[in-house]
Amino acid sequence: MTKRRTLTGTFSVFAEQVSTDNKENSVSKFGTFGGVFTPNVLTILGVIMYLRLGWVIGNAGLLGAIMIILMAKIITICTGLSMASITTNIRIGAGGAYSIISHSLGLEAGGSIGIPLYIAQTLSAALYIIGFTEGWLRVFPDHPAMVISLIAWLILTTISYVSAQFAIRIQYVIMAIMALSLVSFLFTPLPVKPLEEVVWIGGFEDASFWQVFAVFFPAVTGIMAGANMSGDLEDPRRAIPIGTLGAIAVTLVIYIGLAVVLALVAMPEEMRLNQMVMVDLAWNSQLVVAGIMGATLSSALGSMLGAPRILQALAEHKTIPLHKTFAAKTARNEPGNAIILTSGIIFVALIIGDLNALASLITMFFLITYGMLNVVVFLQQSIKIISFRPSFKIPRIVPLFGGVSCIFMMFFIDPLFSVIAILTIVGVYIWLMRQELDANWGDIRGGLFVALAERASRMAERFPKHHISWKPDLLVPIEDPKMWAGSLLFIKNITYPSGSIFAFNVAQGDYDIEDKTLHDILLPLKQQGILVNSVVIDGDQFLHGAKTVIQTLRGGAFRPNTLFLTISGDIFTSSYGRVSPEVETKQHQLNELVRIASRYEMGIILMYQHPQIAFGMQQEINLWLRDKSPNWHLAMLITLQLQVNWNGTINLITVANDQDSEASLYEFLEFLSDQARLPSTTKFHVLLGSFSEALKTAPRADLNIFGLSLGKVPLNFVRQSSETLKSSCLFVKDSGQENALV
Repeated sequence: MTKRRTLTGTFSVFAEQVSTDNKENSVSKFGTFGGVFTPNVLTILGVIMYLRLGWVIGNAGLLGAIMIILMAKIITICTGLSMASITTNIRIGAGGAYSIISHSLGLEAGGSIGIPLYIAQTLSAALYIIGFTEGWLRVFPDHPAMVISLIAWLILTTISYVSAQFAIRIQYVIMAIMALSLVSFLFTPLPVKPLEEVVWIGGFEDASFWQVFAVFFPAVTGIMAGANMSGDLEDPRRAIPIGTLGAIAVTLVIYIGLAVVLALVAMPEEMRLNQMVMVDLAWNSQLVVAGIMGATLSSALGSMLGAPRILQALAEHKTIPLHKTFAAKTARNEPGNAIILTSGIIFVALIIGDLNALASLITMFFLITYGMLNVVVFLQQSIKIISFRPSFKIPRIVPLFGGVSCIFMMFFIDPLFSVIAILTIVGVYIWLMRQELDANWGDIRGGLFVALAERASRMAERFPKHHISWKPDLLVPIEDPKMWAGSLLFIKNITYPSGSIFAFNVAQGDYDIEDKTLHDILLPLKQQGILVNSVVIDGDQFLHGAKTVIQTLRGGAFRPNTLFLTISGDIFTSSYGRVSPEVETKQHQLNELVRIASRYEMGIILMYQHPQIAFGMQQEINLWLRDKSPNWHLAMLITLQLQVNWNGTINLITVANDQDSEASLYEFLEFLSDQARLPSTTKFHVLLGSFSEALKTAPRADLNIFGLSLGKVPLNFVRQSSETLKSSCLFVKDSGQENALV
């Protein structure tokens, strides 16, 4: 019956998925050519190609320009390959790169990258409209530039709001016009210069190499145009890889071909000063003008289709303010409110109207996005999780090179803006972390940190362990979780901030209830940032279960180093010397646990909490030391932990049998305090007489800490000390792995 229910549940999920897919398919979707290849090509072959490629060659020379083209294309090739790989592994939702990053690194990372990506796509539309205006003014120089830009902006906004399907159809016509314009230029009737007259390396008169690169780079960023439409594609897994890589290859050939022709037929000065040089040199200038206007309009339209969909995807996952408003769609399945906001931002950018400044700004945002995409793929390849099995596989060097190249390019172009951009992303990430976003999918973050921890543990095994790296990692047996609430604050003060706790309980019966009880008790410690793990051992003998846990954890990479035990009031022998079977069992368990911990080289802390006073004001700590005793390192380390977390005061105490040794014992305490770097407020006390007499004259404290010798736990001394001192007491034994002097 259980198997049938499981299968039924599986088929229910399958049926629900089919139903969802059918609903999505009821809206007209786009294929590889129309949804990815066409918008990618039209965006890549846009305003930069027509109006700035000549300027790039005029400043950099032919070889310099080809180097810039190849450098920019290598980044997009690596990113395109990474995107092709990851889109054949996961189901891509709306938002393209935002969806990929969110599904891999969580909504916080996706949002911190998605917001700059949205801004870049939006500003790209403004860039292309400005380019359209420059082309228009070539034909109609008397028309006011701002009026032309605003008319184009209004028309494109209307088209993008009405229907993406209509916009895609328009792009087919524009592609035909662009093809004719390129043919018109490539077959220019002007004579070809001799090779010796070609300027191979330019003088960069108008800008440096990296500034020229920054102006050109937006020309290759169109690879996102199709990915941004991922929510409107019939089969994103197939369409995005094929369409994107195909567009990159075709446009690379076109750009290098145009660069060669320009360098062979035009002079560097002409290319630098005349942004319409391609128009002037073409076989039919009107066709090139038509190509400029068509390319810029189509690129702007592609960005105005993609940017609102990124914003709408961000809003659907509640990663931006007013998310309900921008997540809404029209009856035609268009992100109407997102389109309106995007259009408003474009309007403001048009008022500014600086083409080169916009190009540099867009370059930075796209480099950040491309770099993160490559990082995502590299991480998933590196941690080697079975869930990452794309049908399109690429070598790990590809995303690594792409990610590193993006970071280097950013800082070469503008170090200050790169730092500001990275800090902005970090700030957005922190803000989103505080929003406690909830995604209905898993991501790789947990697996990533587990993989890093595993790799770190392997590396740690190669190096010798040193006392300097010691921290309090407690193993805490909890026999009855309901009786442990009062000890948790004290344990927290021992372990905070860098220590850890591994708690366990041995119980028989309803495992789930016991596990939840243990989890709920330890939850406050987790919420305060302490690493806490817990487990319930199924069994009827506490001692046997405890032995199993200690032996098992000994072989782990992150094993506890100190056993923490509490001594309850019902473990002592009665005043008449009688020992009941229950008390005898508890005493046996305590001594066995201490023996096993010593055998496996664990430190030991026994805590006896005074039934009335508990830990008092949590201020004064008495640390009792015995001259020439080797067993004091763990006690001192625990004392220091408590002193810091309590903001308290330490009293170092030792006992002298006679006055002759009093002076030397003071020197011993001062020397020890200096070597252990104890706080300057530490006080020294040498008490005269026997140890039992010293207990009566000891300074008042909220906690007294003693060394613990080998053999059976001295329960009578434990109770006597606490009653005499009127405080809680710790009894501590070194493991040999601690050193308070390092």
